[in-house]
Amino acid sequence: MSTRVDDDLWSAVGDPTRRRMIDRLLAEGSGTATSLSEQLPVTRQAVAKHLAVLDKAGLVHGAAAGRERRYRVDEAQLARAVAQLNAVGSAWDSRLDRIKRIAETIQRTGEPDTETERTEKE
Repeated sequence: MSTRVDDDLWSAVGDPTRRRMIDRLLAEGSGTATSLSEQLPVTRQAVAKHLAVLDKAGLVHGAAAGRERRYRVDEAQLARAVAQLNAVGSAWDSRLDRIKRIAETIQRTGEPDTETERTEKE
């Protein structure tokens, strides 16, 4: 799997209201903009806009249910999103470990270990 993360995905999961909406949909199995707005401190219109962002990222899908749309989390897409976010987290952990090793070397010797830096880049 590629470590590339879609901007739409980052945007979708980066908002705390959208994360709460995903949590509510997972807990209840499905929901409408109206039902979600009753559980969250945002208007129905704001919930509908958040659902559109989640839908664009593929994290939820809506189906007509009378006059409203009933949304469900796409669990396969959510698993893909979690995997991508974990991959990005691992990449950053590696970078931070490298920075820590360089800083520790500088602290011990007063100068960076250029040989270690070269081998870590390769």
